[in-house]
Amino acid sequence: MTPDITPVLRALEAHADTAFRDTMGPRFGIVTADRVLGVPMAKIHAVAKPLGRDPELAEALWRSGVYEARMAACMVDDPATVTPERMDRWCADLDNWAVTDTACFKLWDRTPHAFAMIDRWAMLDHEFGRRAAFALLASCALHRKGTEADYLTRLPLIHAAASDERNFVKKGVSWALRAIGGSKSPALRTAARDLAATLAAAPDKTGRWIGKDALREFAKADSKN
Repeated sequence: MTPDITPVLRALEAHADTAFRDTMGPRFGIVTADRVLGVPMAKIHAVAKPLGRDPELAEALWRSGVYEARMAACMVDDPATVTPERMDRWCADLDNWAVTDTACFKLWDRTPHAFAMIDRWAMLDHEFGRRAAFALLASCALHRKGTEADYLTRLPLIHAAASDERNFVKKGVSWALRAIGGSKSPALRTAARDLAATLAAAPDKTGRWIGKDALREFAKADSKN
């Protein structure tokens, strides 16, 4: 039986702020979600946390199409039960960067399928699907998932996508490169910096932007050490 999501939607609606909703497009670039209530992230967390892990509820919340409900779904779903098929289906629904990044950072990087899905989604033409590949790679790196080889073998994916000029893809690619370069592993730090330097000198303007963005971040981090 499909769970009743009405209480969750009502809880989210209780925190809805019309003024905040009206800023979400101009301020955060969240303009493509089907339905937006206008609930700040902290309030979404507050609604989702007591729900625990409930995959069926997560699926029902996702299917609602409501932006905040999908954000909550990423927090409620159980990574132990997430399948590649479900990840592909949710990925196909992605229509804004915030849900994309939340799904990657709070759910998908905790699944055993993360690196396989990075490889698959990096080949997508769908803007937010392709962003998901690199947001997921960044999330895995930031959460210290996998081995050095998992990242070294995926630096070519970053290089290949560095010419994708779409805003949300290029920022996702930069995030992944910066996250890998921030690793404690000397091999990963060196490899990421070498790739950043190569991109910074590339003839393609998007590649140059990504390379220079990463090099600035690395220089800033190095100055603090």
